[in-house]
Amino acid sequence: MWRKTLEVLMDNMGEFVSGEDISDQLGMTRAAIWKHVDQIKKEGYLVESVSRRGYRLVEIPDKIDEVIIRWGLDTKVLGSHIVSLNSIESTNMVAKEMAIEGSKEGTVIIADEQTGGKGRMGREWISPSEKGIWMSIILRPSIAPAKAPLITSMAAIAVARAIEGVTGLRPSIKWPNDILIGDKKVCGILTEMQGDMDIIQFVVVGIGINANLDLKDFPKELKDRATSLKLECGESVIRADVIREVLREFEDLYSKYMENRDSQSIISAISKNSATIGKKVRVVGVNMDLEGVAVAIAEDGALMVMLDD
Repeated sequence: MWRKTLEVLMDNMGEFVSGEDISDQLGMTRAAIWKHVDQIKKEGYLVESVSRRGYRLVEIPDKIDEVIIRWGLDTKVLGSHIVSLNSIESTNMVAKEMAIEGSKEGTVIIADEQTGGKGRMGREWISPSEKGIWMSIILRPSIAPAKAPLITSMAAIAVARAIEGVTGLRPSIKWPNDILIGDKKVCGILTEMQGDMDIIQFVVVGIGINANLDLKDFPKELKDRATSLKLECGESVIRADVIREVLREFEDLYSKYMENRDSQSIISAISKNSATIGKKVRVVGVNMDLEGVAVAIAEDGALMVMLDD
């Protein structure tokens, strides 16, 4: 319940609100409000308390919390329900369980730390506490399963645009699911689907962004291949600002596609920002290992590769 009190303070950021006003709004006793404010302070928020004036929220910490993320978020679907967790094995794992149980489209599961984060093909994803953005989004698109790769493309474009909007950095997209700054990876996307031959039951889009990781946070083998927004900007970023922008950009792309089923703008955007097209590539799959030159992105989001033959 302390989050309700926090919402009132955030709505009046920088201004004093009396305990009486808060208790009237929330239907609680002033003693309960005092306890809530005490808990809010323990959570790391800077709250000023002055006799006869009330409480004033002075500073919001860089926390992964649904109240902070919802503050100023103007999306209609994505983020309509947010579940924030301190530490969890995998946000995708929780999202899939929630999707099976019927959680609505747009539900976001976000954690301050993942202890067993995974990338594509089961690769380990380093997800330290209080350093990154580790979140999963539940979608229920009414499209054919063959079109599902487009959702990964939408997520990649959304992340790239969000990073540029918040930091001014210019990321590129390495097909199909990596976001690069320069030649170093700053974000990975893992899209998982459950459905039948001709219908999608749900899609879970996992997004991992290295927000405020320091060089020491990366394993030795990744130091030359991975980076963070902090390392590239020279200063820490507010994670909630990045999350809100990702959700806004993603919803804009997703809602437009679901309305008009036109993939051209998506293909155009991912091609324009591609770190893959024109490059010599090696494509490794479960039963595939090919080398060639990436020449284009197809209408369904697939990569077109010209082989030596």
